[in-house]
Amino acid sequence: MDAARLGDALALCNAALNAASACALLLGYRAAKRRDFHGHRNWMTTAVAASALFLALYLTRFSLTGTHEVDADGWPRTAYLAILFSHMTLAVVVAPLVLRLLLLVRRRRFRAHARLARWTLPIWGYVSVTGLLVYLLLYHFLGRR
Repeated sequence: MDAARLGDALALCNAALNAASACALLLGYRAAKRRDFHGHRNWMTTAVAASALFLALYLTRFSLTGTHEVDADGWPRTAYLAILFSHMTLAVVVAPLVLRLLLLVRRRRFRAHARLARWTLPIWGYVSVTGLLVYLLLYHFLGRR
């Protein structure tokens, strides 16, 4: 398998990991609202694992194939770039927030965890969903082959 095919396979894996993270976040939120803290912990552990694996595979794919160009002009290109840049910016923001949430749980500071999670969850959810959207746009609708 050449680097381009491996890169495409890794991109598909990353899209699946973003989808898994988004689903786990939603289910973890639902479990917390139901005060099912065991279920919440399991779903959020899944979301963290999916996001961490995404990062490792993304860096691997990027090192193999670099960036991909968008083969679009006008509003489709503008919309794609707006989604991409908001995704990238918030991905950088959410990483330390997630690490802080994990530290708060480890220290059993659950109230502080809940307060921070109210801000972190929508950002993390947005990053997960837009990660999947970026993949679909770049590899199936607007990407250059």
